[in-house]
Amino acid sequence: MLELDTRRIKKLNNLNYSSGGVIYWMQRDRRSKNNWALVHAQSLAIKLKVPLTVFYSLNGHFSDANTRQYGFLINGLIGTIKDLKKYKIPFHLRRGDANYSLKKYISEIKGGYLITDFSPLRIYKQRTLDLVKDLKIPYEIVDAHNIIPTWVVSDKQEFAAHTIRRKIHLLLDEFLHPIPKIVPHPFSGKNKYETFEPRALLNDLKIDRNVQEISWLDPGEKKGIKVLKNFMNNRFDFSGELRNNPNEDNLSNLSPYIHFGQISAQNIAMKINEMEESDGKKTFLEQLIVRRELAENFCYYNNDYDSFNGFHAWAKKTLNEHRADEREFLYSPAEFENAETHDDLWNAAQYQMVEKGKMHGFMRMYWAKKILEWTPDPEVALQTAIDLNDKYELDGRDPNGYTGIAWSIGGIHDRPWFERPVFGKVRFMNYNGCKRKFNVNDYIINNAHNAQLSI
Repeated sequence: MLELDTRRIKKLNNLNYSSGGVIYWMQRDRRSKNNWALVHAQSLAIKLKVPLTVFYSLNGHFSDANTRQYGFLINGLIGTIKDLKKYKIPFHLRRGDANYSLKKYISEIKGGYLITDFSPLRIYKQRTLDLVKDLKIPYEIVDAHNIIPTWVVSDKQEFAAHTIRRKIHLLLDEFLHPIPKIVPHPFSGKNKYETFEPRALLNDLKIDRNVQEISWLDPGEKKGIKVLKNFMNNRFDFSGELRNNPNEDNLSNLSPYIHFGQISAQNIAMKINEMEESDGKKTFLEQLIVRRELAENFCYYNNDYDSFNGFHAWAKKTLNEHRADEREFLYSPAEFENAETHDDLWNAAQYQMVEKGKMHGFMRMYWAKKILEWTPDPEVALQTAIDLNDKYELDGRDPNGYTGIAWSIGGIHDRPWFERPVFGKVRFMNYNGCKRKFNVNDYIINNAHNAQLSI
């Protein structure tokens, strides 16, 4: 019998099961392997001796939805669907509003138990909770994205990495272990196995087609595992000492796979944990576990994670005190988007994001802080950074992205620093500081408009 720690599960209603199959409403974790929500759904279905189906709703109408992100998502689903079919688990995709489509689907197949996965973002939380009042079947949510469930590691917003790190490490041994495998489902129903052609589906969506798909990274579970293995075998030994150098192609490139739920952070951590101890290993696991789950915590407990109101009191105070400070440069959202600033380094970072759907983590900090410096107020800065990040980054609309921007502009998870114009006591970064870290000229040349990057 497949089992998981019950602390990973939240009951969203108190209804009793009567009859019907189990439905896994796949939202965030789009994979067939190493998926706690699917494990729980199958465990229930086996216990109840009923069919199991996977439901997925595709809308395609959110702000700035584009072919880059939807292409990676849709093409990544193909392998997952094939695997589910091997496990005798039908996958059903429906278009339109998620809740309307799901309620209709439950009625069509006479579903008797609903399981979904977890995200701390408002759109997911609201969509998940809005369904409760209309359901007449048991409904549960499973944190399949985090190693330690967000509501288990802490019951409040954590102040910084050092406040959550201890809590995580105290619980890590309880949760960091292999995820049970899905088995061929022994109870089949009348539900048909559906297929779709990804290109036709993508072409039918009403989305922005000006933001092109990327070619340097292939989507899907299997591709994600391949990228992980390549990183471990070829670049991991130097990842610790070179990770802050944007000129070095030494990052894991796993972020899009984690964001789209095509690979499990828990599985990554298990594999990295098997490697010899090193500074690189320590640094990587700190980012993968502590920093990533800190971002989940921030977005879960702070409903204003993408707003000035979500900043700490000290940051709001100091930024308010410096609202009237003179800005040497001011740029419009369009000028930022088109990389039309006086700063060639910033422009190169913007080009990298627009053309490749990625930006080195160190440059993301510099990029966001300069937006604060070159906009009339922190609210405009925050919105500009979020809009650009969510439009162009392959891993946009992610807790990591919102938290990183809030750190850069609003001092979230940071402490007050020396006071400066515009920034107040929010941590400052400048061009000369970057020059001390890496060869700025090389970065500018390598990421100039339409540059052929070696990725």
